[in-house]
Formats: sequence, structure tokens, C-alpha cells
Amino acid sequence: MNLQQIQYFLALADELHFWKTSEKVFITQSALSRHIKSMEQELGFDLFERDKRNVKLTQAGEFLRDHYAKLLNDMESVNRRAKLISSGEVGAIRIGHPASITFSILPDLLLAMHQRYPHITAQMIEVDAIDVDPFLQSHRIDIAFNRELEKAKDLVSKQLMTEHFALVVPAHHAFARRRSIKLEELKKLSKEEFVLPSLTGKSEHASQLRAIFQAADFAPTISVESDFGVTLLGLVAKGLGISIMPMSYSHHLKHELKFIQIPATSSLLAIWRKGDINAALQTFLKVIEGFDFRDKPA
Repeated sequence: MNLQQIQYFLALADELHFWKTSEKVFITQSALSRHIKSMEQELGFDLFERDKRNVKLTQAGEFLRDHYAKLLNDMESVNRRAKLISSGEVGAIRIGHPASITFSILPDLLLAMHQRYPHITAQMIEVDAIDVDPFLQSHRIDIAFNRELEKAKDLVSKQLMTEHFALVVPAHHAFARRRSIKLEELKKLSKEEFVLPSLTGKSEHASQLRAIFQAADFAPTISVESDFGVTLLGLVAKGLGISIMPMSYSHHLKHELKFIQIPATSSLLAIWRKGDINAALQTFLKVIEGFDFRDKPA
């Protein structure tokens, strides 16, 4: 018994007339009769009661009609969903990201994807920069946003945008009214305490911070070290020190903190596995390609 025979059976169960059904399914009446007889022989019971004038479903035939119709509808639904999954219109994607873009470009980017592809589910995972490559290689995430280039050869990246670093101070700080500051002016803050990630780290971010202080010609006094940006923001807001952070963090604690632009910059990249055939990932990459990152701090 095959799918075609089941479709013939359902058509006959609907029409209850061999000649009308054969015209409807575009086969001869004798061929239709052979298919139905073959089904009955395989099943071991009659599907229809027949005489010269009438065709009627048996009780077993009525049962199969209802259940076969449901199975075919379910199969069509499954096939349609599989096609959408294959085309990247339905699926799931795990996205690794730094805390800095949580309130800036990330919501807009996810909104753009949801508006075009509402049946793709995004799972957001905050990932430290040093963990991006291993998370991608172990398939814990499908794509990541990071400020450092990938180091593994089986990964590929695309630069999305560049943004400025900022001096982050409490709202009552003497520099709070400044919109920008030159690197050499940072030396005026050499006697203040800073809250920063460890400057001895091997990450690109730590290297960039070291370069900023070298250009400012002083080594900062660090009162608290943390690799978590939101933690640093809270410490600055409470007056435990000032900090240097990417401008994207300016979307956090807007009324309690002031972000003063400095010339140094940081890039944001998208990184994913080379040759990944996840259709939802390919769809997300298309959304990224069409997204306008200009005037949207990362």
C-alpha cells in the first residue's frame, strides 16, 4: 500500500462512485478498482460494500477514511514546515553577544529579523570575548558578535561597524558636561581611581585599553577589576571610580552616567562557522547584510 493508493481510497470515499472518482483522479475506472482491491487484499478486509448501483463504506472503511485524512493533512503540514526550515524561514539560531550591545544595536537587529522572519527563534547567550571561538567550534552558539577577530581557521567573520571608546563618569563628575576629550587630556584624571577589566589580560580589549593609557602617558590606579561591563557601570554610578568603555554602553544607566567620547575606537564583528549549512543562520546573515549599522552605536 502506498500514498497514491490512500489518496485514491479517500477520493472514492468522498465520491462513493467509481466512474466519477476515476475522472477526478485521472485514471481509468478499472485501474481505480484494481488499486482499491489491492488495498483490501493487503489489509485483509473490505473497505467498501458494492453492488451494481451503490458504493458504501464499511465501518472499517469509515474509520480509515477519517484517520487517513488526518494523517495526510498532518503529512502536508509536516512537509510544508520542512520546506520552510530548508528555506530558512522557520528554525532556531543561538546568538552569542557581548553585554555592550544588549541595549543598542541588538534589539533593533532582532526586531528586523522578527519582522521579516517571525518563525525563527533566537536564543541569546552572553559570551565573553575569549569564549567566542570555542563556543562556536563546539556548536554551543551559531553566530557571535565580538570585538576581536576570530583566531580559529574554521571560523569566518564580517566587520559590521566601528565605534568610539568613552570616558565614563558619574553625572556629578567635573568632566560630566564634556562631549569629547582628547587622549592627552586623560592625564588630568591620573589621580582618580578607575574601575576596569584587568589590563594584564591577553584580549584585544585589554590591549586597546593599555594603548589608551599609554597614549595618555599614565598608568591608572584601579580600585576594582571586572570583566563584566554592566558591573563596571554600576560601580561608576556608585562613585567607586571612573572607567573607559565602548560608547555602546551609553544605553545603560543614562541618567546616572555620562559618556565622554575619546578618539580611540573599537570594532564590532559577526563571527560564524565556515561552511555552516544551518538555513536559519544563512537567513540571519542576510538580515545582517541588509541592516543599516550607521548611526547605531554598537
